[in-house]
Amino acid sequence: MTKNPALPVWDLDALYSDISLWEKDFARIETLAKKFLSFKGKLADSAQTLAKAIQASDDFDRLVEKVYTFAHLKSDENTLLNVNKERADRVSALLAKLAPTQAWFDPELLAIPDEKIEKFLRSKALKPYEYTIRFILRRKKHSLSEAEEKMLGILSDALGNASDTFEILNDAELDFAKTVDENGKRVPLTHGNYLEFLESADRNVRKKAFEKLYKTYKKFRNTFASTLEGNVKVHVAEAQLRHYDSALCAALDGDAIPTDVYHNLISAVHDHLDAFYRYIALRKEVMKLDKLDMYDIYNPLLPDCRKRYTFDEAKRLVKAALAPLGKEYGKILDRAFAEKWIDAPERKGKRSGAYSSGCFDSYPYLLLNFNGTLNDVFTLAHELGHSLHTYYSKTHQSYHYADYEIFVAEVASTTNEILLFEYLLKKSRGDHAFRAYLYGHLADEIRGTIYRQTMFAEFEEKIHACCEKGIPLSADMLEKCYYELNQLYYGPDVKANFLIALEWARIPHFYYDFYVYKYATGMSAALKLAKDILNGKTERYFGFLSAGGSKDALDIMRDAGVDLSTPAPVHAALDYFAGIVDALKREIALCDGKIN
Repeated sequence: MTKNPALPVWDLDALYSDISLWEKDFARIETLAKKFLSFKGKLADSAQTLAKAIQASDDFDRLVEKVYTFAHLKSDENTLLNVNKERADRVSALLAKLAPTQAWFDPELLAIPDEKIEKFLRSKALKPYEYTIRFILRRKKHSLSEAEEKMLGILSDALGNASDTFEILNDAELDFAKTVDENGKRVPLTHGNYLEFLESADRNVRKKAFEKLYKTYKKFRNTFASTLEGNVKVHVAEAQLRHYDSALCAALDGDAIPTDVYHNLISAVHDHLDAFYRYIALRKEVMKLDKLDMYDIYNPLLPDCRKRYTFDEAKRLVKAALAPLGKEYGKILDRAFAEKWIDAPERKGKRSGAYSSGCFDSYPYLLLNFNGTLNDVFTLAHELGHSLHTYYSKTHQSYHYADYEIFVAEVASTTNEILLFEYLLKKSRGDHAFRAYLYGHLADEIRGTIYRQTMFAEFEEKIHACCEKGIPLSADMLEKCYYELNQLYYGPDVKANFLIALEWARIPHFYYDFYVYKYATGMSAALKLAKDILNGKTERYFGFLSAGGSKDALDIMRDAGVDLSTPAPVHAALDYFAGIVDALKREIALCDGKIN
């Protein structure tokens, strides 16, 4: 790898070139809220009036999203600047104050007699909003009165406090001090470089980083347990108020997903734990260890094949890998780099991890913490998948349907990762060592995205169920539950340091209300879609990218060729994983360091 030039940073001026412009839009929010509120008591007047009310709601939401997007992106680029957080907090506080401007809508719509609303829906004026209206009608028994909706709206800001506290503690205030790198040099340990240490060929380096990180979390275990319990209690309370059987039912209903999909995923993964155990046994054999610890799971089996990449090299690889998606897709990728959608460097105070985020009136921005590893190259492909999914959705759908459901959000991103893997594998024919490295990487990706995220999903369901039964989510209870699941999923060849029982404390997705299972279903779908793309079948895939939220998520995926209402795609994905483990073993056997 050549010396890494300056990494790209995003251009938020494209959203607001001056804070005064943001302030003007912030001030307009209340005006648009009042306009929407002016339709209160009039929804049953006519189909045309109802359509105008929905448009007024969209105008309000669209401006709020623009104002909030800028505020949260500025906050994430430097969480240490109070002015950035205060700007985001102002938006949240204003939305809580304005909650009554939207709380009345669903109850009033649901009060329209069935015969009348059906007549309305036959009108031309409401044709663009028919799917939305029917979705609201379908959830009638879970809607509250206007007064109750107003109360929840007013409380929304306060109810998010546990999550906010977690983010501040985890991203801005937690200090992991220094650890030792492969050269014996003491360097700062951060969220951004932790995985790099776990990928080290030196077991002592891995162990020290692992222990340093989790001993820091151990100091704050009770605080993290409190924030997580507070967040879970919010989910449980809201589900009970809306008359759902469980918090899981409530969370999945927002995407129109039956709970069978969640439980089928867990069951299917349990059915394929033997393939995962074979992979762990292969790791143990290659690494010549009696037992593995959790810090022995991420390092490449053939460390001499590790490569480093500049951002420009990563960019070229990703563009070449995604070429099967066609010239138009490639031109949009070029725009992402040229128009500065991407913030790549790790910085003190910058939000950890990676994401794609934006609104209808902004670029679909990408936040990265790029350190030049192969994993970072895959992360770039992943987040570009999100951003181009957003781009296609808002290009082909009106604002009203531009947002796609969270259930499908991880499909395009993971499809990009599979295409990158296949491209790198094709380029490395004859290079058995690097091919083994790649197979190991994909095995780790499937391990992390299907097996590990399903373990997270099972943990999330268990702690919500405990909360629903009145069982306190103490640090001791959370650690016991998490450690037992870790033992089940990783199997007999892993003797885990009990510090891994604290991993729940550092996972931000546990605050997202049953989000993590979607990584697993998303990768299961992506493996099928990537295969179709490489066979030249792209039309249905672009239909998926362009669908936005115009249909139920399961229907959008069926149209793309994947039926996630059944466990079949998960079984197929884990059969594929078993094949990857076999291929990895074959390639290792063809290397100098062959195994028996």
